[in-house]
Amino acid sequence: MTLAVRVIPCLDVDGGRVVKGINFTELRDAGDPVELARTYDAEGADELTFLDISASHEGRATTMEMVSRCAEEVFIPLTVGGGVSSVDDVDRLLRAGADKVAVNTAAIRRPDLIAEIADRFGNQVLVLSVDARRVSAAAAGASGTDSGFEVTTHGGRNAAGLDAIDWAARAAELGAGEILLNAMDADGTQDGFDLDLIRAVRAEVSIPVIASGGAGRLEHFAPAVESGADAVLAATVFHFGTLRVREVKGALAAAGYPVRVTS
Repeated sequence: MTLAVRVIPCLDVDGGRVVKGINFTELRDAGDPVELARTYDAEGADELTFLDISASHEGRATTMEMVSRCAEEVFIPLTVGGGVSSVDDVDRLLRAGADKVAVNTAAIRRPDLIAEIADRFGNQVLVLSVDARRVSAAAAGASGTDSGFEVTTHGGRNAAGLDAIDWAARAAELGAGEILLNAMDADGTQDGFDLDLIRAVRAEVSIPVIASGGAGRLEHFAPAVESGADAVLAATVFHFGTLRVREVKGALAAAGYPVRVTS
């Protein structure tokens, strides 16, 4: 049986508000996280992702109170990330109402964290968030990122010195249950997903891949799935009313992909 393609709104949270910009800069206010969570649940979103985008940069944990409030409002899986650096952090988020936890910077710093989380909670709980950006051929050779995609950390602020494709493959082997693949160059641009990046990761991993970064029009979503994405994530187009979740599902269904239909 073919699994339905998931459509996932993303709440990038900073200072208790949902924000969105371009390439993680020039952030503008997009609303209250709890109100948006309630709206997307009602609109038929398959999951919701909550990312505290400044937690790692500021060296703090995700705000538990807001996670709990969002969890109380939605009846769909909730993935939470931002500042997760230990098994105990994952435990606290799950107790606060998260269904899955996204890890990024801390896993790069100490890859064994992936195995530790998967061993304790199961790999279905663990989402590896990969913020990848393109590098020039010259830079790729110098940094050892042969694929032309490098991993960044701290909301795209710092280069990690890792090949993004190799890192995704290694994380899958260590126990990650899904890859949240964010194309940093496309983030917020609304110019379309980075299909080359999706194809490259899909060729190396068998776990689900969530495509993120660049959605702007209905016609952008089906090519991401064709390139290997199991789910499509978007923020700007949903937050500012350009597109609705049901419209995206309709476009995917029209392209021949199964989606979960809601009343």
